[in-house]
Amino acid sequence: MKIKIAIVDDNTFLIKTVEEKLSFFEDLEVKFTAMNGVDVLEKLDGNHNLDLILMDIEMPIMNGIEATEKVKQKYPHIKIIMLTVFDNDENIFNAIKAGADGYLLKEINAGDLHTGIEETLNGGAAMNPSIALKTLKLLRNPFVAEDKQDLETIKLTDREVDVLEQLSKGLSYNAIADNLILSTGTIRKHIENIYRKLQVHNKLEAVQKARRNNLI
Repeated sequence: MKIKIAIVDDNTFLIKTVEEKLSFFEDLEVKFTAMNGVDVLEKLDGNHNLDLILMDIEMPIMNGIEATEKVKQKYPHIKIIMLTVFDNDENIFNAIKAGADGYLLKEINAGDLHTGIEETLNGGAAMNPSIALKTLKLLRNPFVAEDKQDLETIKLTDREVDVLEQLSKGLSYNAIADNLILSTGTIRKHIENIYRKLQVHNKLEAVQKARRNNLI
């Protein structure tokens, strides 16, 4: 019996790339593709006879982590592997918390993707070696709260605070750029400065630390 799969990604070229990788294996069948979380939920309403979803993370309307949580609530029998270019701690942590069964990077070759799908359907958790290491680290030390940094040492500009407030709402760099009428490159530069000043490495840590220090 064929393994029934859905691919969820807002990039049609990347959907085709994944379909091409899966086409090498006769035991895999792509039932449908979707462009975002809302799209996949609507399609599942019509037919949830599915074994596994390959889910992107960064998507408009509803991202892959939100979609994973909702799919798992409604259709717990469907396995979900995040298939993404993002390997940062925040995404891994949130994906696992949302119920993802595996986490693979899009650069994966066809053979390893097929193995990952089989492992996941057999009760395992498909992960790139680098992701597995990060996951172990997160399990040992899941975003441990730091002591309050001396407020005198944290001096954010008004614009950096604006950017941080937008970040705390879960907005993408492009959306923040549109809202603040700045270029995406400028937003990235502000975020680099925020991370450096707050002594953090990702968005979640930055938002948590800013809230603990009453900066936002």
